[in-house]
Amino acid sequence: MENLFIAATPSSPEVSFDFERHILSLKGESYPENAAVFYGEAIARLRKYLAACDGVSVTVNVALTYFNSSSTKMLFSIFDALNDAAERGNRIALHWFHDEDDDTILEFGQELHDDFPAIAFHDVATTGS
Repeated sequence: MENLFIAATPSSPEVSFDFERHILSLKGESYPENAAVFYGEAIARLRKYLAACDGVSVTVNVALTYFNSSSTKMLFSIFDALNDAAERGNRIALHWFHDEDDDTILEFGQELHDDFPAIAFHDVATTGS
């Protein structure tokens, strides 16, 4: 399957899905004008990739510094697909990066951990620069 790369903009994150290496990354801020349109292809390609996974270890790196409510809905779609893949026997490791002083992003990560228990959740606090 062909990899997916979408460059970051001031209002949308970098999306880097390296399907060959089983490394999926989101980085930046996410408040695109239309989150469903922005994330639509990424979610469709992710679901297609995950449907073909069988006993695969997938690393997911999420380093979002801000996301709005419509992006949150799209993120839940992504994590729901990952959780389903984990329940089918794949090993999904989510690395949730957040600034050590950002309680909002930390709490969202903890909520993800509770809502999607099949995903191995790794909280990664970073120091601001």
